[in-house]
Amino acid sequence: MEDVMDETTTVETGIDERAKVESWRLHVLAEAGYPLPLAERLARSNADLHEAVTLVTERGCTHELAAEILL
Repeated sequence: MEDVMDETTTVETGIDERAKVESWRLHVLAEAGYPLPLAERLARSNADLHEAVTLVTERGCTHELAAEILL
């Protein structure tokens, strides 16, 4: 029974950590001006967060174009 509890705890911890990371990514993208629906898609993806910000703040891409490039 203890092994089952350990596995459940590990899975829940993994989900909690993933949610924290996605929340942080969403915050960074929103700060960079991404519209919420687009920021949510990018936050859940494996897109490079640094590049997502750089494309709009330094390279002059629209948020939509940056997302198209990254997704």
